[in-house]
Amino acid sequence: MSRTVADDLVDVLVRAGVTRVYGLVGDSLNAFSDAVRRSGTLQWVHVHHEESAAFAASAEAQLTGRLAVCAGSCGPGNVHLIQGVMDAHRSGAPVLALASHIASTQIGMGFFQETKPELLFGQASHYCELVSKPAQLDRTARIAIQNAVGKGGAAVLVLPGDVLSDESAHEPPDSALVAGRPKPVPDDAAVAELAERINGASKIAIFAGIGCAEAREEVLRLAAWLEAPIGHTLRGKDVMQYDNPYDVGMTGLLGYGACHKALHEADLVLLLGTDFPYTDFLPARDNVQVDLDPSRLGRRAPISQGIAADVGHTIRALMPLLREKTDRSFLDGMLREHERAVRRSVDAYTHDVDHLVPIHPEYLAALVDELAADDAIFTADTGMCCTWAARYLTPNGRRRLIGSFVHGSMANALPMAIGAQFAYPGRQVVSLSGDGGLAMLMGELLTVKTHRLPVKVVVFNNSSLAMVRLEMMVAGDPPFETDHDMVDYGAIASAAGFFTRRVTEPGRLREAVKEVLAHDGPALLDVVTTADALEVPSHVTAAEARGFALSMGKIVLDGGIGEAWRLARTNLRHL
Repeated sequence: MSRTVADDLVDVLVRAGVTRVYGLVGDSLNAFSDAVRRSGTLQWVHVHHEESAAFAASAEAQLTGRLAVCAGSCGPGNVHLIQGVMDAHRSGAPVLALASHIASTQIGMGFFQETKPELLFGQASHYCELVSKPAQLDRTARIAIQNAVGKGGAAVLVLPGDVLSDESAHEPPDSALVAGRPKPVPDDAAVAELAERINGASKIAIFAGIGCAEAREEVLRLAAWLEAPIGHTLRGKDVMQYDNPYDVGMTGLLGYGACHKALHEADLVLLLGTDFPYTDFLPARDNVQVDLDPSRLGRRAPISQGIAADVGHTIRALMPLLREKTDRSFLDGMLREHERAVRRSVDAYTHDVDHLVPIHPEYLAALVDELAADDAIFTADTGMCCTWAARYLTPNGRRRLIGSFVHGSMANALPMAIGAQFAYPGRQVVSLSGDGGLAMLMGELLTVKTHRLPVKVVVFNNSSLAMVRLEMMVAGDPPFETDHDMVDYGAIASAAGFFTRRVTEPGRLREAVKEVLAHDGPALLDVVTTADALEVPSHVTAAEARGFALSMGKIVLDGGIGEAWRLARTNLRHL
C-alpha cells in the first residue's frame, strides 16, 4: 500500500509527542483512522460523542501542558466537536482538532453533511485552515500545532476525506516543532513604576489566577515581603491555596472567606495572572494587572497600571526594588476575618449533618475530600458542583482540579475524567457530576467501561438544575422547569458494568464513599441530595437579596409556604 496523506499526518503528530487521539470514527475519517491503526504508535480512544472527545483532549492538555488531539468526521461529527474545542481554547489548553470534511470536489455544492468548518471553528481556535492538497499537509499541520502550543488554545485542521486518502506528496522534512509558550520579560521602566506604587501603599492585596501556576513560590515570597493577603480564582485554587499562610479564599459567585473584603479594603490590588470575569466582585480602583496577554489588561476592572509579561519574571525583577513592609495589621485582620467566614459559611454545613435527609451536598463533598487520594485528580461539572469543589476540596500541591471554568459548559466532568485517566493511568480520578450534566453525556459511561478506566463518578443527584434554580430566585422569579424526575443512576451504571452504590441515608454515606473510591475499576456513587442547598457568595448585593426575597414571596403567594419553609430550614446554618 502506498503512503497516504493520513500517514504523513500521523508522523507529524508523533513528532509532536502525541500518543493518542480521542474521537469517533466515520467515513470521511476512515483514511486517518486506518493510518492510526497501521502506525502502531498512536492509540485511538473511542468515545460515544465527539463533544466528549474534545473535552477529554482539553483535560489531558490542561493537566499535562502538552498537545492533545481530538477528531470528528464531516458535518455533524465536527460540529459536535465544537463545544469541547471551545472549552479547550478558552482554557488555554493546547488542543489540535482534526475536523474531516466532505470530498474536496463537492465543497460548495450543498453536498450531504456539508458545513463550513473554517467558519464554525473560527471563534474556537487560534488557527483553522483547510488542507486542499497533499503538499500542504506537513507545513499546515506543523503551523496548527505551533499555534495551539505556542499561543495556548485550540487549532483546527479541516481535512477532506479524499485528500487524507491521497498518495503522499513527499517525504516530509524533519522540522523542529515549538515546545512551549513564550514568557515575555517586563520592561524595566514598568517594573520601576510598579515598585514605586507598591512602596507607596500601606495595605496591599494579591488576587492570583491560573497564570501564577509556574510562579507560585514567587507569589508567596512577594506576599511575605509585603505582608499581603492572597485571594485566588477557582482555576488558581490548586495552585495557590495549599500551604499558604496568606490565603483568604475566593471572591465571586462561588466565593468564600475574606477575599472580597481584602480586595476592597486594600490600597493597592495586584491582579496576577487572572482574567476573573465577574466585574461586580472586583474593586473599581487602585488595581495593577500582570498578564501574558495584553488584550486582558483592564478589561475586567479599571487599572492604574498594566504589565504584559510573565508573572514569575515580573516578580523576580520587582523584588530588589521593594521595601519590606513590617506592619501586619491588615494581613492579620483579613486572616481573622477569613477564619470566621469559613467557620460560619463552610464548616457549618459539614458538622452535625450526618442525620439530615435528603443528604446535604456539602457533606458529600467534604467526605469525598477527606477520603480521596492525596494525588487525586478531580473534574467538576458546571453548576452547583463547582461550588462544592471550590469550598470543600483541599489542594495539597499534588491534587488537581479542572472543569469548564471559563466556557462554563454542562456535562464536562465525565469526559474530562476520561482524558485525565488516560493521561495519568496510575492516579485516582474522580468526576464530581451533577445529575443534569451526567444525563446530558451519559453515553460516556460506556466509554469508561469499554476502556476499563478506573474512573470514579460521584453523582450529586438532586433532580434539579440547581444553579439555574438559584439564578431564577435571585432574579425574583420562582423556579420554573428546573426540576425533573428522580433517576436511579446507580442502576443505569450497574447495567453498564460499573461497581455502584446508591445512598439516600446519610448514615451510610461514609462507607459508600470508601467503597467506591477503593474499587479497582469503574465505579459510580449515586447520592440523593437536597436541591435546596443554596450557594451563598461571600458578598451578597442588595439587589440580589431583594430578588431572592421577592421570589420567596411569590412562592408563598402561590401556595408554596411549605417549600419556602423547607428552603429556609435547609440553609439556616449559613445565617
